[in-house]
Parts: sequence; structure tokens; C-alpha cells
Amino acid sequence: MIVVNFAHPITKDQLQAIEHLTVQPVERVVAVHAQVDLGQPIGPQVKELVDRCGLSGEEWQTAPIVVNLPSLAVLAAAVVAELHGRMGYFPTVLSLRPSPGASPPRFELAELVNLQAIRDAARSRRMENM
Repeated sequence: MIVVNFAHPITKDQLQAIEHLTVQPVERVVAVHAQVDLGQPIGPQVKELVDRCGLSGEEWQTAPIVVNLPSLAVLAAAVVAELHGRMGYFPTVLSLRPSPGASPPRFELAELVNLQAIRDAARSRRMENM
């Protein structure tokens, strides 16, 4: 599996938790520094960020990929849109939470969020309340 990381570095414990939940080994972590200039259009910057991942079109469409999104909401939304276009479906993304009582602060894997499953379920609600 490939973990594409647009956020803080992923720890060894987080990688082990990802492997445990997916029942697949993490073969590669692709780290992309997701700094953007909010004074410039987001779209071209996101294209460049995703290009920097170095994955081929075939890898985007066929490899098992989990994504750690950037924390800036508009950037995360644009990354999801770019990835959907390249992958043909919404990616599964990491949800990290603060580890209870940890000092200094640490983050642990809360869950893997299957965005495609959420989208598919939402489709059934498209005609509700019409």
C-alpha cells in the first residue's frame, strides 16, 4: 500500500496502525510538503502538489492508496477533487486525533475514512424530501 502524506510526518506507530486496519503492509510513504500561496489560485498549486507525488496514472488508478490530507480545509477539498480525477473514485483518508493525556502532544490514528463509501451512501439520499 502507498500512503500519500500532505500533512505532518507520519510516525512509526501511525504506520503500524494503518497496516493493522488495512491488513496490508505499507510499501511506501510519499511525503509532499503542502505549502501553498493563498494569494494565488489554488487549482494550479494543487495540480503541482499532486504531480510531486511521482505516481503514474496507472498507479493512481490501481495501487492501494491511503491519503493524509492537508489540514487547511480549502486545500484538502481541492486535493480530494484532484485525486478523484486521477483515481476515478474518492480516496480513503486518515483521521488522526490527539492521543489522550499525551505530553508532549501526539496524534494517533482514529480511523480510515472511505470517502467513496460516504459518497455512495449519500447518493441514495439525493431524492429525499423532494
